[in-house]
Amino acid sequence: MEREPGISSAASSDQSPRGGERSAQLSAPSPERLLQMGMAFWASKTLLSAVELGVFTQLADGPRSAAALCESLELHPRAALDFLDALVALTVLDRRDGAYSNTPDADLFLDKAKPSYVGGLLEMANTRLYPFWGSLTEALRTGLPQNEAKTGGNLFDAIYRDEASLRGFLRAMSGVSLGAARAIAQRFPWSQYKTFIDIGAAQGAVPVQVALANPHLSGGGFDLPPVGPVFNEYVAAHGLAERLRFYPGDFFNDPCPSAEVLIMGHILHDWPLPQKLELLSKCHAALPPGGALIVYDAIIDDERRSNAFGLLMSLNMLIETPGGFDYTGAQCREWMKQTGFAQVRIEHLVGPDSMVVGIK
Repeated sequence: MEREPGISSAASSDQSPRGGERSAQLSAPSPERLLQMGMAFWASKTLLSAVELGVFTQLADGPRSAAALCESLELHPRAALDFLDALVALTVLDRRDGAYSNTPDADLFLDKAKPSYVGGLLEMANTRLYPFWGSLTEALRTGLPQNEAKTGGNLFDAIYRDEASLRGFLRAMSGVSLGAARAIAQRFPWSQYKTFIDIGAAQGAVPVQVALANPHLSGGGFDLPPVGPVFNEYVAAHGLAERLRFYPGDFFNDPCPSAEVLIMGHILHDWPLPQKLELLSKCHAALPPGGALIVYDAIIDDERRSNAFGLLMSLNMLIETPGGFDYTGAQCREWMKQTGFAQVRIEHLVGPDSMVVGIK
């Protein structure tokens, strides 16, 4: 509270609650945090619509006026200023002298023309996850997926139905994996190894980051055959075609390709426990003695209190899969030991992501 001009500190103190009364007043429950959390979808959908409309890509070339943006984005004038100024208040846009521009993080990560673009994940959140999460209550009561499977469809059939949806999904996987990929590339002791393969590689964000940071390594990515052209295109764009190759296959129906290090990120949480153990066993079988498996996900803290993203991701698995769930580091350690790994360690990567490393 601002003090009235001319009122001394002592006088102000005399008019305030004393001792325990003041502490009780300051710590009294407030609905503000609960209301903000409950209405958070307002801000979320505003950002998702901005990505969908291409606001940040439009502004990558420099500041533009509201009128110019309205024309290029085909916005109706009724709410255009509210929309743009809401993005300013959400600190993803800046406004000076009536011209709008990207903030540094939005410019780096939400401009579709930049290789650092992570908006693929937000595109998928907008077109698929946002409407499906509206049925979370039903999912909690039934234990059933609320995506395409709800009407007889299949998640992966929907993703692979055409090249555009496949590429969108693979870009989304790059977006969600990029931070962890860079951390793995820097923190794992790669100098002890020469070859690696990413199991479920998607577009190839992890192999590319690992190879860029470690020029002595060669390897590639293993995924379903339709992913191959997208993987090869992404790898070639980074100048790594001679060191990284695509291995086509289905990790449930085919053996995993062999390398000194295998990586499996944002894969294990898709499946129920029997399939989790099957995948870990297949990786163990494909590794040479002394080889390593890196599993990374939004690993839930063992006390299940702090990694809210990991717990929410597990709810996303409820929405998206028949039996998938996220897990704690202690759980993953136990599963790795159960499937034959002799040494297991857990290391935080970035944000909500951690890696669990098992040595054969």
